[in-house]
Amino acid sequence: MKVLFIYPNINAQVGFNYGLASISAMLKEHGHTTRLLNLNEKLSTLPSDEEIKDYIRDYAPGLIGMSVVTPQYPTALRTARLIKEDFPDVPILIGGVHPTLVPEEVLKEDCFDYACTGEGEEAVLELVTKMEGGENTSNTQNIWAKTNGELKQNTVRPFVDLSKLPRKDYELFDLQHMINKEDGWVRLMGSRGCPFRCSYCFNHKIVDRYRNELSSSDVGYIRRHRLKDVLDEIDYLLRTYRGIKTFIFDDDIFTFDKKFLRDFCAEYPKLTEVPFVVNGHVRAFDEERAKMLKEGGCSIVKFGLESGSERIRQDVLRRPMSNEEITRAFDAAHKYGLHTSAFVMIGLPYETREDVLATVELLGRIRPGRFRWAIFFPFPRTDAYDMSLQGGYIDFKKMRELENFTEASCLDFGSEHNLFISKLQRVFPWYVNTYSENSLGSIYSFLTRVIEDMPLEKWEETKDDIISLDGELSKSLDKAGCKHYSFRYNSFTAVRSDWENAKAK
Repeated sequence: MKVLFIYPNINAQVGFNYGLASISAMLKEHGHTTRLLNLNEKLSTLPSDEEIKDYIRDYAPGLIGMSVVTPQYPTALRTARLIKEDFPDVPILIGGVHPTLVPEEVLKEDCFDYACTGEGEEAVLELVTKMEGGENTSNTQNIWAKTNGELKQNTVRPFVDLSKLPRKDYELFDLQHMINKEDGWVRLMGSRGCPFRCSYCFNHKIVDRYRNELSSSDVGYIRRHRLKDVLDEIDYLLRTYRGIKTFIFDDDIFTFDKKFLRDFCAEYPKLTEVPFVVNGHVRAFDEERAKMLKEGGCSIVKFGLESGSERIRQDVLRRPMSNEEITRAFDAAHKYGLHTSAFVMIGLPYETREDVLATVELLGRIRPGRFRWAIFFPFPRTDAYDMSLQGGYIDFKKMRELENFTEASCLDFGSEHNLFISKLQRVFPWYVNTYSENSLGSIYSFLTRVIEDMPLEKWEETKDDIISLDGELSKSLDKAGCKHYSFRYNSFTAVRSDWENAKAK
């Protein structure tokens, strides 16, 4: 059967979807054909409605599948409605985080015939096999089905054994084009699952669903690909594609399994000198791990801090780690010469101005090599969504309009705090620079005061000029040899100038 995947990823980063790549590989292994419409304006011009219809008419798929996160759901819904107008007999399956959390909501729409809840490799293969053989498709585990207007809510099946999966279908995504666009950075994933239950993440709800429907407390959510398979995949990518400069592991916590980390860091340098980047966790990181990573070829270790307020981390985010533990993890990484990256969020429910500034202060104290910030987005059915709902924070109109969580908030804190969050999102590095150990602190303190004093109308006129203003100021500070953070790569990443300048030499 011909299967067409559609990946709505508009006004977002260039993204590689591991789920689609893995499902495509499984289908191809069993004789099916797949194609992808990757809707991302950074990769290519977005197709018009008629171009989408022409593409479907030319390919003539037997099934169309979409992978969707909540901010992209409106685009997915509009696209599915468009397709159904001209191709009413082609079934549409929607999967990904959003339909996994709210399958009954998406299947209220006439344009969706199936919703995949959880992992899709085995489920989609079974669905396609049944469709091709003319069998009943309403009883496929992991797939909620709509037949003659009636909804069949099927249970999940056990998590897939990663060792039985074929290598991801990188060709589906035109990976060489993505490598060129991303300046040689290539994404990998060597494991699935996370041991923590952060309130804002969908992981805990997925685990709860599997526990309830499989009637088991241990559902085996955390799984790792065999070391040999990870290394073979890296070798395949190096042999197949040009211009690879860095591998990024998107595993939730690459440093969690110390034995795997030790074995990987011993074998990786034998394969290549291309540096790699990993996600760590401050409670699964120490000097021993830092030493392993440095000797193994790691260039950057990333940590999710989310907030500098211990109250917010404990009571809202359910990330019970102390600022002391965070400082210790960054000190260990810096001791062994690892570049560090910190992830933080602003615009959290029950967050005060003081909590936000605590995040700024923590970054100023630990001095990561870079940091990225996002505005909190409440994913439906997560505990943080329920907190936001109970607190009366959610602006549902804004929520439907947002395509990402980097530019604006869908929470309403009142006009004063809303404006503060809007300003901070645009000038975050300036706030962190106010905690500089040299005279720059006074310069940036002045700039942030100017921004804060701006009324809404003046801010709306000014905000789009911030990055260019920051660039000019950064050039002057570089000439003067002053260390500082400035925007790099996008509007939500700041990099420390000494690391950026060292790269350029």
